[in-house]
Amino acid sequence: MGAGIAQACASGGHAVTVVDRQPEALERCGATIDASLERLLRKGSIATEAATATRERVRTSTDLAAALDGTDVVIEAVYEDLAVKQDLWRAVDEHSRPDALLATNTSSLSVTEIAQVLRHPERFCGLHFFNPVPVLPLVEVVRAEHTSATTLDEAVAFVSGIGKTPIVCGDTPGFIVNRLLIPYVNDAIHALGEGVARAVDIDTAMKLGANLPMGPLALADLIGLDVTLAVIESLHRETADPRFRPAPRLRQLVRAGKLGRKSGEGFHRYE
Repeated sequence: MGAGIAQACASGGHAVTVVDRQPEALERCGATIDASLERLLRKGSIATEAATATRERVRTSTDLAAALDGTDVVIEAVYEDLAVKQDLWRAVDEHSRPDALLATNTSSLSVTEIAQVLRHPERFCGLHFFNPVPVLPLVEVVRAEHTSATTLDEAVAFVSGIGKTPIVCGDTPGFIVNRLLIPYVNDAIHALGEGVARAVDIDTAMKLGANLPMGPLALADLIGLDVTLAVIESLHRETADPRFRPAPRLRQLVRAGKLGRKSGEGFHRYE
């Protein structure tokens, strides 16, 4: 997800520094961006000059403090775990400018709760991008409890400036899209586990019967089954709503290391 966000921001004209403690992760990030730009070039969706300029705007670093020096916008896209996110934001808070726009890409956690570790929570909001980020135009701009009106306006302007469509929503479980989408995906996994139909038939039914570009199980594979499970579990904890009770089949696949496209197998197999 971080690679996609970096590409989108660079495509919008911003100089971007991707930070990770692991050099291997940064190498994967660069490779992901290269592959994404190559796909867009093959489809004719981007000019060669624009692709080259986008790639040249992206740098990587393992030095958080150095990367934050003079940075206007900070977007965090680490794993969906509150403690992990708060630990990172404590570190960011030490080195970021007091007037910087601070944003989390969380898809299921409370933006307000993440912001509790910050000195300036009024500068913090959610910017929830959707995968694949270079292709999908929507960004949910999440207004946390202490987000100022100025910060919200800046966030909306930033999202619009990189060619995305911002929608503002409150800090409620699942925001808008996942509140509606996750029960749909979870129901499809329940149906598979109950033997209603094969995975390919469930996906085909929703593509052809509901005119959707992708079936729910293929979508979960694209997101990553570990990420899908983490989001469902978070929403279930937050709401106690039975719609968000994770399907047993999803847990089984995650335990088996079958995480979807990124591992080569999930509900479907990938070459």
